[in-house]
Amino acid sequence: MTTTTERPRPAARPAKVPAAPDRHTGRWWALVVLAMAQLMVVLDATIVNIALPTAQRDLGFSDSGRQWVVTGYALAFGSLLLLGGRLSDSLGRKKMFLIGLIGFALASALGGAAQGIEMLIAARVLQGAFGAALAPAALSLLSTTFTDPAERGKAFGIFGAISGAGGAVGLLLGGFLTEYASWRWCLYVNLIIAAAAVLGATLKLHDEPVRARARLDLPGVLTAVGGLVALVYGLGNAETDGWSDPKTYGFIAVGVIVLIAFVVIERRVANPLLPLRVVLDRNRGGAYASVAVAGAAMFGVMLFLTYYLTNTLGFTPVQTGLAFMPMLGGIMLTATTVGSMLTPRIGPRPLVPIGALAAAAAMVYLTRLDLHSSYAGGVLPGLILMGLGMGLIFAPTQNTATSGVRHTDAGVASAMINTAQQIGGSVGTALLSSFAASAAADYLKGKTLSPQTQALAMMDSYHTVFWWSAALFVVCAVVSGLLLRSGPLAVDPDAPPVVAH
Repeated sequence: MTTTTERPRPAARPAKVPAAPDRHTGRWWALVVLAMAQLMVVLDATIVNIALPTAQRDLGFSDSGRQWVVTGYALAFGSLLLLGGRLSDSLGRKKMFLIGLIGFALASALGGAAQGIEMLIAARVLQGAFGAALAPAALSLLSTTFTDPAERGKAFGIFGAISGAGGAVGLLLGGFLTEYASWRWCLYVNLIIAAAAVLGATLKLHDEPVRARARLDLPGVLTAVGGLVALVYGLGNAETDGWSDPKTYGFIAVGVIVLIAFVVIERRVANPLLPLRVVLDRNRGGAYASVAVAGAAMFGVMLFLTYYLTNTLGFTPVQTGLAFMPMLGGIMLTATTVGSMLTPRIGPRPLVPIGALAAAAAMVYLTRLDLHSSYAGGVLPGLILMGLGMGLIFAPTQNTATSGVRHTDAGVASAMINTAQQIGGSVGTALLSSFAASAAADYLKGKTLSPQTQALAMMDSYHTVFWWSAALFVVCAVVSGLLLRSGPLAVDPDAPPVVAH
């Protein structure tokens, strides 16, 4: 009897019971790795903008060359996102994540070592291409790693906070590096982030096995890339040459036509690049539309408030970056608390409209700014309110955009949220820059040019942009209120409870 009662004990292996907490810890370490990669991609948009004036003086290139440093990244990133998302589904998300990380780091090293404008633009295009592989892989890994609704809400709250705050972090970090080191370190810093993320990904990220690989939809790839390149190029040209330039409306028209052809193709092919079931779901479609409009509106505060702080209040790059920190704090607060806890329970519809209306109110508040406003009384309250609102937009929409999607579509669903934000940002930059230039020109008509009138014209352009940004946030509130559903988010019932460990 003694032997029979003792035999089951080794078979039960009680010593291995603590493995569950390790797996739980592993999921949160995976979140740290994915968040680092997301931060690298997001902050790169603003950190390079801070470095550009210094780089231009150092390398001696023209203003048109400076525009291409920005546009080259946007073209590659925006046009290749869908392809990057589909490749992560078919080749493996962890594999594409590592390829994106390493490639982004090498491209950053090339840019940091640039000896001329051609080399710098080539590096930025490569950054955009590898970023298009990295961003959807990171978000889809997050979606397949966190399948429990409560944990998923917390994870997407943190991830959404980083997505929303990355631009402000880029301003601060870019200011410090440009002022105290070199503009080249605004690119070299990615090597440090990528090295830590590659090590963490190797140790902590586990992916699902790749199922049977579907044949790549080449007509879809060609039309998606071609259409998005033409659209982004046309919008970028509008910012510099205006809407009446043939290259502006010509490329925009071609982009729209080619993207319509893309949709027609996707309806008919057996293995589409973008299965229309991904975007036709009401919740996911609402999330994509909300992010696109919010991305367009956000440039009103990120771009033109930066101009106000530096040109009107005379802030240094470091002071400008520090000035945006309260907005970052607001994003982190609402995204990681209200956004993460309530989204799984009540759905995105109450939260995103409220966040958008709060952001709109912040933009209306900023229209009170004048040449003599103080930071504490004029800028700070608007930034805090903006951050609180943006946290309620980013966390719920990113969670919603990847909820209930088949695991075989997780990469392309994640790519769509990035594509929507990228295209929205491009539209917002072009539109708001155009409105600002028109407002300044109208103000100066019939007036004697002087430093005072020019300063007042710039203030008038800022006010115009802030009003338009407020209107866009109201549109975001309406769109999200009409399209998004209330109630708990859909989840994949077949998803394994733990993927990363």
